[in-house]
Amino acid sequence: MPHPVLRLAGLPLAALFLALAACDSGGPTPGPDPGAPPTPVPVAQACAAPPFGGTIFVSAEVLTRADPTAFVGATAAGRGSRQMFDRRVDRFVTVDAYLVTLAFGDGPDVEMQVNPEFGSAQAALAQAARFGPVIGRLPRGLRTDLRTVWVHQGDQPFGGGNNNLLIHTEQADRYEADGILEETLVHEASHTSLDDDVAAAAGWRAMQTADKCFISTYARDNPAREDVAESFLLYLALRHRPASLSAADRAAIQAAMPNRIAYFDWLAVPLSPFPS
Repeated sequence: MPHPVLRLAGLPLAALFLALAACDSGGPTPGPDPGAPPTPVPVAQACAAPPFGGTIFVSAEVLTRADPTAFVGATAAGRGSRQMFDRRVDRFVTVDAYLVTLAFGDGPDVEMQVNPEFGSAQAALAQAARFGPVIGRLPRGLRTDLRTVWVHQGDQPFGGGNNNLLIHTEQADRYEADGILEETLVHEASHTSLDDDVAAAAGWRAMQTADKCFISTYARDNPAREDVAESFLLYLALRHRPASLSAADRAAIQAAMPNRIAYFDWLAVPLSPFPS
């Protein structure tokens, strides 16, 4: 679920991802022309209904604690006035946040801003120790635009977008108990680093039309806001961790969004440290 705030646009996403891939390999990486997404292939018949309600609930094995992480450590960085969105009051609040610098081995540092309700710098570091490794397991392409993480108490939905991830810790407890904390953060980080360049792109909209189906009712009911994030998680599972899905689910994904799958193939989101 994205934040109710404008997101910042950057470089064309496909061009940026291809450049990152070249850096990973030590030289130019052959790939599709960023200006030429694949041509949609018409689907003969629309699906009667989306195969899933929400994609974060499909499998708890897309990413797991056993996967590698790019997170290398956290450092307390004092306190500072920060504006953070808090779903408990459904608005931005300005607080004297505890600040923690999250370091990742494959990209820039990220500032974690922890609500002062946690009570101490040590408590803020504990939140960094809890969530930093999980964020570091996300594909690098989903962390491209990540600059800050907001952490509050409360049993409220997570959020993504605006160069940020929003976490409410009691909701995180629920996700951890269900084994889907990583999957939820893939969804939210897709808002953060994919939405701005993909959701309104003509190529993506053409794929939506050609597929004649949405992967979930959540995507169908919010096609401009949620389709990219709902679709990317199961694309990641299908293409790079198919054993995390049942045979029936793999078939349902392939039938519901063949053109979106082709679009994500073309986009070539950098996946490290996720094994691919």
